[in-house]
Amino acid sequence: MSDIPQERRLVTAVPGPRSVELQARRTAAVAAGVGSTLPVFTARAGGGIIEDVDGNRLIDFGSGIAVTSVGASAEAVVRRASAQLADFTHSCFMVTPYEGYVEVCERLAELTPGDHAKKSALFNSGAEAVENAVKIARAYTGRTAVVVFDHGYHGRTNLTMALTAKNMPYKQGFGPFAPEVYRVPVAYGYRWPTGAENAGAEASAQAIDQITKQIGAGNVAAVIIEPVLGEGGFIEPAKGFLPAIARFARENGIVFVADEIQSGFCRTGQWFACEDEGIVPDLITTAKGIAGGLPLSAVTGRAEIMDAAHSGGLGGTYGGNPVACAGALGAIETMRELDLNARARRIEEVMKGRLGEMRAKLPNGGVIGDIRGRGAMIAIELVKAGTKDPDAEAAASLAKACHAEGLLVLTCGTYGNVLRFLPPLVIGEDLLNEGLDILEQAFGTL
Repeated sequence: MSDIPQERRLVTAVPGPRSVELQARRTAAVAAGVGSTLPVFTARAGGGIIEDVDGNRLIDFGSGIAVTSVGASAEAVVRRASAQLADFTHSCFMVTPYEGYVEVCERLAELTPGDHAKKSALFNSGAEAVENAVKIARAYTGRTAVVVFDHGYHGRTNLTMALTAKNMPYKQGFGPFAPEVYRVPVAYGYRWPTGAENAGAEASAQAIDQITKQIGAGNVAAVIIEPVLGEGGFIEPAKGFLPAIARFARENGIVFVADEIQSGFCRTGQWFACEDEGIVPDLITTAKGIAGGLPLSAVTGRAEIMDAAHSGGLGGTYGGNPVACAGALGAIETMRELDLNARARRIEEVMKGRLGEMRAKLPNGGVIGDIRGRGAMIAIELVKAGTKDPDAEAAASLAKACHAEGLLVLTCGTYGNVLRFLPPLVIGEDLLNEGLDILEQAFGTL
């Protein structure tokens, strides 16, 4: 654990003068297309705190977008990565391999759902993992079509932009996109026309009908879905939806891919979110929380599917970098030793309890339309009071008010109206509650 004091401290405005200076340098040197949620420049981070260059300490409800689940300077990650740095930084696994890569693949085989024989391939980013999952599925099935879902997010490369639902800011102006990608409905309970109780059955029936009639099940290589949709608004598909889609895929020789890049590695209170309804995916993509902040991703799946690609067909110069693999082994060690699944479930209990109390204090729930998510992947969907009309302005205003008081929160959602909370799983409960106090006060600014 970091030696940074685990307490919020504001000594300047947010951002402070040093951050403002650095922001001017950034504007001159960094491409404008690379955005930032909050222009405070990090000096140190650990536990549930980010300390900026001005000496402010902010409560972290973002975890670098679900990456630093074990904290941003976890002892085991630092220890193992430092030792590996001293030995060698790179050899390229495709040139001369090393044990760390193999060990990460062994851990993935143990941790991912299912007791079948599994293999993995390691890459750098979530988008790379998803893109390689498509390659593997196409090689295995000899088919080309890929099915994805409304509100899904899968990355920023050309193929994964095609897989991603949301246009702005991810796709606008960057086309044309890869072909043979088809989008079908998802069971978004809060917004399902006939009610959340019908969403699972009705959405799965609609999706299967569209696949059958518009694409042909025999042409589909893979269906790809986030078991909890991240950028789309932390949408939990209504119960029954995922099992129905997985069953349809199995019956039609379609590779079922669970994109667990944001939801995996204890984030939802289970090692992987698809475990909630007993889903055993054919392939599972992971990244973000896998390596304590170091760039690493993976595709893990049934050995016969993973082996479908020819030798040399998968890889990349930096994929499974030895330092990142050491970080992953340290992160997994931390998750096991601290039982971060239990920590995530406790975070859910505290956050949902407090958020429910906040909604109860607002007339008719006020702008809080929905509270959802699992583990330490919790969100509130903001609407215009008395309606379900998305209120992106309220989300932006609340985030701004929280930032000014030293609480880092993120927004998301197809309509830009969702506040998402992704605290490190190691955050202290006092900091968690203090952050929620700040959020509650922020509602008074609307």
